[in-house]
Amino acid sequence: MKSILQLSILLLFISGCTKSPVYQSQSRLYSSIISNGLERNYLLVLPDSYDNNHNFPLVIALHGAGGKASQMEKHYNLTQKANAENYVIVYPEGTQSDGVLGLRYWNAGGCCKDAADNKTDDVKFIQELIEKIISRYHINRKRIYITGMSNGAMMAYRLACELPGKIAAIAPVAGTMYTEGNCPATTPVPILHIHSEKDTRVPYNGGTGVGGIYFPPVEEGIAKWIKINDCKESSRTETQFSNYKTIEWSGCQKPVKIYLTEDGGHSWPGGNPHSRFADPPATSVNANELIWSFFKQHELD
Repeated sequence: MKSILQLSILLLFISGCTKSPVYQSQSRLYSSIISNGLERNYLLVLPDSYDNNHNFPLVIALHGAGGKASQMEKHYNLTQKANAENYVIVYPEGTQSDGVLGLRYWNAGGCCKDAADNKTDDVKFIQELIEKIISRYHINRKRIYITGMSNGAMMAYRLACELPGKIAAIAPVAGTMYTEGNCPATTPVPILHIHSEKDTRVPYNGGTGVGGIYFPPVEEGIAKWIKINDCKESSRTETQFSNYKTIEWSGCQKPVKIYLTEDGGHSWPGGNPHSRFADPPATSVNANELIWSFFKQHELD
């Protein structure tokens, strides 16, 4: 199982598997912290507008299985968007597997190897990283957001469940909620989920995907947030557009909304095509535009 999964993920990220750079400048820092005895890496980028007179919003961007900070930055254009919107952005990296490829994973609960098997405490790592960034930079504690791709999207859901009162909103892309047991959150969190109905690697309706792994349906996880956010379950509405639809619920303390595209696949809508083995990005919506528009509407009470 492990060899099949690693080969599949290698094909997804074959163009982004070179050794991570180590560098530091006034606006870019590739560094590490020690969390639970492990050295954990991250790439942090400040916007051109950064100064010491204002507190800036922070976006935490979580790569997919097999990815890394530089790969996510290169393929999804997140740094350019963060800079344009005057946000600080950080790209943490998952732990590397013991396999020959040394692929990186997040422990999102039941997924993904090897982080899940080793019970890596990625929640603690992200919590400690947030506190370190806040201690060094001018960050608005009420405006800390998380987005992620695939395994990173799954990790975004777990962080929303386990860091109540710290995350202002999340925007998972092409993932699903994979936490083991019940989500312990009682604090509502705004949720924006983006997915393609053509995604066969993490199927929207659930089923066997990449590496022969079973993934729960997206709306099974969303149902937990409908309850946490105190939405009216019967208020589900769909709105069809030319090449995508939106699904949302009304009467919520915090909104829950899905963009489901008819094009693309297991990819970042509006991102850069990066491998002949990877699915083409959807063009019907632009994930970065949707995500920032959503984040700007929400901050912690």
